[in-house]
This record gives sequence, structure tokens and C-alpha cells, in this order.
Amino acid sequence: MNDPSTFKLHESADEWGGRWTEQKRGAFTKYVEAYLTILGKHDYWKTIYFDGFAGSGTRKGKVQTVLYEQLKLTPYDEHIYKGAAERVVCLGKSFNYYYFVDKPQSLEKLKNKLELLPKAEGKKMLFKEGDCNIQLRKLANSMRTRKDLAALVFLDPFGMDIEWNSIASLQKTRTDIWILLPTGIVNRLLDRAGIIQHIDRLVSFFGLSEEDIRAEFYKNTGQSDFFGEVSPSKKIEDAIHHTADLYIRQLKSIWTYVTEIPLILRNSRNSPIFYFIFASNNKTAKKIAGQIIENV
Repeated sequence: MNDPSTFKLHESADEWGGRWTEQKRGAFTKYVEAYLTILGKHDYWKTIYFDGFAGSGTRKGKVQTVLYEQLKLTPYDEHIYKGAAERVVCLGKSFNYYYFVDKPQSLEKLKNKLELLPKAEGKKMLFKEGDCNIQLRKLANSMRTRKDLAALVFLDPFGMDIEWNSIASLQKTRTDIWILLPTGIVNRLLDRAGIIQHIDRLVSFFGLSEEDIRAEFYKNTGQSDFFGEVSPSKKIEDAIHHTADLYIRQLKSIWTYVTEIPLILRNSRNSPIFYFIFASNNKTAKKIAGQIIENV
């Protein structure tokens, strides 16, 4: 499993659609509307929308990885996760700045698409090529320099692209964040026999040591075989849900308020493979996000 695609899934359709799309996009759009309504009452704040994986909304061709097969995704499921950028730009209320980050080819398509939208006219849209982790840290630096900036960060990678250090850089900034957590992918890296694949990637993803990760996901059986040798540790039950709980705990070290019950996104076989989580330093913001999730 040395292929980088191990850590992500690939879109296979040239259109959007699917249950996940409407669940995730619907919840997020409702929050954006509430966010802009509240902050719009305060002239002091200059608002930023930051989309770390903005994409183009389209992909041609089909790429299937081993992980794609393991997670049992259908082409219908794969249509899920692009299109937030267009929805946000087309809302009646506006951010002061829009930052869209992605790979050059996807970003160029998105730019061409958004600039043709009538409701995009006059809006300050910035398109940044490259690694989302780098752009997140730049955002954090800017917000620490200018205290009047308030950012809404939307991160929906289809894999383990986000490094914990990048998330942690947003500490003590006026930032609300929605993040799509790839619990199904993390689970696949946690072998039942205790042989963790790509431990370096998991360390970077969680911001924890290998020892801490093992302690979270594996328990000693305490059993000995006929020769007196202790049996290897056993993977915990429901590692997917525990992945979300662990990440929520990590987020709480950065933000005061985090949704304990995130939005769960499932594949066509009803298995939970993504958790959509919200975090903020504002109690009212968490309440609004929680109500939106509850009503999805």
C-alpha cells in the first residue's frame, strides 16, 4: 500500500449528486447563512470564507483504488463532495473575501465556472494553488496579525490530506471550522493484527505519538498461549466511531466548542465512513451547528 491514493478516494463522475452531497452541502449551507446573518450585524468583522479543497465540481474518467473497493463505494456514492463553492458564492449575503484552494487544474475549472455566475460579480475571490496545509497556516498568520478577521473554514478532503499541525495553527483565532473526517480510511490503516500501516501518516493526522495511537485503538488481551507467550493486542470494537471521538477530543484542545454528535455520512451499504464535524469558540455557533445536524 505505498500508493499515495491509499489515503484518498477519487471522483468518478462528471456530475454532482447523491445522498451525501445533499446531507453535507445542505447542512453546511444552512450554517453559512446563519453565520453571515449574525456577523453581518457587526461592521467590525471582515469575514473570510476558506475552502481548502474547492475543486471544480467535475471529474472525467474513473480511478478505483484498493481502498475504493474496500469501502464499498458505488459510483453513485462517489458523486458526493464538490459544489460547496458555487452554493456559497450564490448566497444573498456575502463574505468580504473568498479563498479557494486546490490543485491547479481543478482550480482553473472552478475559477472559470464561478466567474461566470451573475452573483459572483464584485466579490473578492482569491484562487490559491497548492497544498491546503500551507494555505491554512498562512490564513492563521494573517488572522493573528489582523484582529478584525473572522474566518469560516470548510475542509472536505476525500482522504487524509490534512495535517494536525495545520489545524492547530488556527488556535486563538476567530475561526469556525467544518471538517470532513475520513473515518473509514483511518480504520483501514488500523490492522486487526496490530500491524498499523503508514503509522507516520496517522501520527501526522492525529497529532499524536505512535504509542498514543496504539493505546487508543488496541487493547492487550492479557492472555497467554500454551508456551506462556502473551497474545498480541486486539483492535477495539467500533474503531470508526472511536476515530471520530478521538478527533473531537483533539479539536477541543484548539476550540472551546465542538459538536459531540457530528453528521455521519454512510456508503451505499449504510456503513459510516465520514463524519462531518464542527468547531468554534462561540457557544451560539455550536448550538446552531448542532441543531442543523440534528435536523438533517
